[in-house]
Amino acid sequence: MDVLVLIDKLDDLIHNAKPFPLSDNVRVDKEEIYDLLDQMRATIPEEIKQARWIVKERQEMLAEAKREAERIVKEGQDEQQRLVSEQEVVKQAENHAEDIIEEARAREREIRLGAEDYADDILNTLEVNLEKFLAAVQRGRDRLAGRDREEAEIR
Repeated sequence: MDVLVLIDKLDDLIHNAKPFPLSDNVRVDKEEIYDLLDQMRATIPEEIKQARWIVKERQEMLAEAKREAERIVKEGQDEQQRLVSEQEVVKQAENHAEDIIEEARAREREIRLGAEDYADDILNTLEVNLEKFLAAVQRGRDRLAGRDREEAEIR
């Protein structure tokens, strides 16, 4: 289940809880809170696993782009050596090799930036979800702490 859905459920549980008379404190079923927290604990590691997988994929894409760039550069160098026989042919080969190298670098840069942006988006989403989760947990703890103080004052 998505962490945001669980956070919404926790928020609804607290929002719809029965209030104590003449106070802002509410009564919440401890078991329901614990159940939601357990579900959140089970969900978050999966999202972290997904983020790690994305980072791994990004690294693999970068490695593949580097291999492709090296292959293209090698092809360009091979082509250049083969055409060394005459001055004009050499110039053409050098220009062609430079074009291939530049194209490979541009492609590698494009793939790397795209992979980094994708990984950053996923990590940003995870960060936002974790912040919401922590905020919901803190609100719940604050409300529970407020209830404990109120019960101590009643006694």
